Amino acid sequence: MSRLPVLALVGRPNVGKSTLFNRLTRSRSALVADVPGLTRDRQYGRGRSGERSFIVVDSGGFEPVAKTGIAAEMARQTRQAVLEADAVLFVVDGREGLTAHDLEIARELRRTAQRVLVAVNKTEGMPRQQVAAEFHELGLGEPLPISAAHGDGVRDLVDIAFEEMGDAGMPPPPETGAPDAAAPEAEVSEAA
Repeated sequence: MSRLPVLALVGRPNVGKSTLFNRLTRSRSALVADVPGLTRDRQYGRGRSGERSFIVVDSGGFEPVAKTGIAAEMARQTRQAVLEADAVLFVVDGREGLTAHDLEIARELRRTAQRVLVAVNKTEGMPRQQVAAEFHELGLGEPLPISAAHGDGVRDLVDIAFEEMGDAGMPPPPETGAPDAAAPEAEVSEAA
């Protein structure tokens, strides 16, 4: 079996990275509260979108210029998550708008080899495309409006993240000429 693709969630504190992690992993593994700095270490989970499986990495709030203390360790952890990733989901807060901190993070992410997508979170009840438009300034492509809390736009975000990854994370095709071993199991589970 091939390695599952990895999506890293990166952004400043309190933009909804852990909420998105929980949405993608269909869990409540990541603690979520309106308190900056709650997530400090990388957290891994398994996500699924349709037939595709993948690994999601939640990271703490990214302070790229931090040199000492907990913020520096969180920055180191985030950089490691980016290095491990096949794609980076840069989560920003649509309600707060573009910040200098977002611009700092974007500057660092533009130097990576990984594909970076901008996920403009917390856009529920807002003109989504209009809110996302200001994030073009990050220079990381088309910003994608989402609501991690409500699930709006999340499936599209994942599909776009995997566009350039081919069949990564997809189940292998059934062997040709061999009977389909999964068919009887599917019949049983449908009848149950």
